[in-house]
Amino acid sequence: MKVIVVSKHHGRSRTFTLGGWTRTLLSVCLLGIPVGLGVLVGNELSKSDGADLFTGDSTKAWNEALSSQTDKVEKTKRHAEEQLGALTLRMAELQARLLRLDALGERLTTIAKLDKGEFDFSHPPALGGPESAELGEAYQAPDFLKVIDQLTEQIADREQQLDTLEALLAKRKIQRDVFIAGRPVKKGWMSSRYGRRTDPFKGHVAWHNGVDFAGKLGSDVVSVAAGVVTWSGERSGYGQMVEVNHGNGFTTRYAHNTDNIVKVGDVIKKGQVVALMGSSGRSTGPHVHFEVYKNGRAVDPAAYIHRTNR
Repeated sequence: MKVIVVSKHHGRSRTFTLGGWTRTLLSVCLLGIPVGLGVLVGNELSKSDGADLFTGDSTKAWNEALSSQTDKVEKTKRHAEEQLGALTLRMAELQARLLRLDALGERLTTIAKLDKGEFDFSHPPALGGPESAELGEAYQAPDFLKVIDQLTEQIADREQQLDTLEALLAKRKIQRDVFIAGRPVKKGWMSSRYGRRTDPFKGHVAWHNGVDFAGKLGSDVVSVAAGVVTWSGERSGYGQMVEVNHGNGFTTRYAHNTDNIVKVGDVIKKGQVVALMGSSGRSTGPHVHFEVYKNGRAVDPAAYIHRTNR
């Protein structure tokens, strides 16, 4: 191998001939210097990075980040537990309101006199239908809390509607109960009508303010409507008498009893026994003298006896 060296100033050149070992040594030097420098720089950089990874500042930063994450996990856990507790209370409230709706439904069924089993609130409603191969839209899980809120609103709406219906049915039942209709006896026959008649004791024409129903001594005398007892005792000409105020200006009287079953202040139902038939007072035999007063005036009881119950 020949090496030619040229002088910069004088333009001369020299030629050197290198042997085999010399050429090998020169090649190693030319190639080894850059590689060595690269390795040296790499080692320095590696040492520098390693030192940065394990400094005290880096360890502190990692610990702080880990502590922050732990706090977030604990807060999330507590929040989830609080939400679960609130949801449990909400579900318990809804369950209680549903039980109230069931009870109210049973009461309305009774008030409305629906057929037994037509509305059975103790069992879920029956469902069914043929199987269909067609599928609807893909199911998407709803927002659970939103569904609970919607259910709460629906239950509140149903409660209001059922309360209104109950009030209407109760009012209708009260009106039906205080509606004067029917006879004051379970057994017996009408022995004297309302109006002019011959007085049974003096024989002259007299005015009869009620109607008489003759029957068996001691048989039941019943109220023709619900009301409050305002008189129970002896009264001149009537003997033992019961008077009942039905509201709306209506009052009924049941006289000549052998025994009064109710007392003043009692709240009685339609058809309830108020006395036993007798012949007390101005009477010729066992019967009940029945009178109806409207706004303080005696009216013909026949108009109410033959009324159809609502």
